[in-house]
Amino acid sequence: MTVSRALTIAGSDSGGGAGIQADLKTFTVLGVYGMSALTAITAQNTLGVHSIYNLPLQAIEEQIDAVASDIGVDAVKTGMLSQVPIIETVARKIKEHNIPNLVVDPVMVAKGGAKLLESDSQHALITHLLPLATVVTPNLPEAEVLTGLSIRTVEDMKEAAKKIHAFGPRYVVVKGGHLEGDALDILFDGETFEIFVTDRYETRHTHGTGCTFSAAITAELAKGRSIHAAVETAKDFITCAIRDTLGLGQGHGPTNHWAYGKSKQRV
Repeated sequence: MTVSRALTIAGSDSGGGAGIQADLKTFTVLGVYGMSALTAITAQNTLGVHSIYNLPLQAIEEQIDAVASDIGVDAVKTGMLSQVPIIETVARKIKEHNIPNLVVDPVMVAKGGAKLLESDSQHALITHLLPLATVVTPNLPEAEVLTGLSIRTVEDMKEAAKKIHAFGPRYVVVKGGHLEGDALDILFDGETFEIFVTDRYETRHTHGTGCTFSAAITAELAKGRSIHAAVETAKDFITCAIRDTLGLGQGHGPTNHWAYGKSKQRV
């Protein structure tokens, strides 16, 4: 039996809706063996992020070394990397272990507004991590920070994708969840654009959508799927997770990571 293996290098969300908790749930539902290397511990719930504790660089290094040297990694995603030394360390370890299929979720701001990426870290992300990436998955606010553009239309999204692609990733997915109308995402390969559209479901329970979407792409790449197939599955996965809300918490509640699996069982 061949088991596909995916690693998440990200922060821990005590509320379970985002970060490594969301990633591992997503990996499991999609049938991939999930592993983790924590970069930070957060105290947070649906009302917001209360505290952030970055882990020592040695602890981050040793987690990646332990997993890569023994179990092996078919795909890896990065989430919360809040400081320049952490970004540099993670990039160095990905190169050292020759880990394939890097998915970069450029986590910058939590749903409640807490800043998760320090300002000087943005340049480090662009310089050290994006050139290694198979795909980077910014939402509109993140794409605006990365490009300096104001994004209000689909054409703006395409222009942002071009600018981000110039930083070095093989593919760019600009997520249009912050626009009005249908939920529209754009995949750019450096030459052509592909648009993925689903119905929009109005709900405040969208905490961890970015983590979950990028984790689903990671899981599918770990299985050897194409980038088109991976994004298509991720789009379906996150749509199900948003539509079939769990209704947890008093604020921005988590998505439903079980929903995709249950929808496939009904087919």
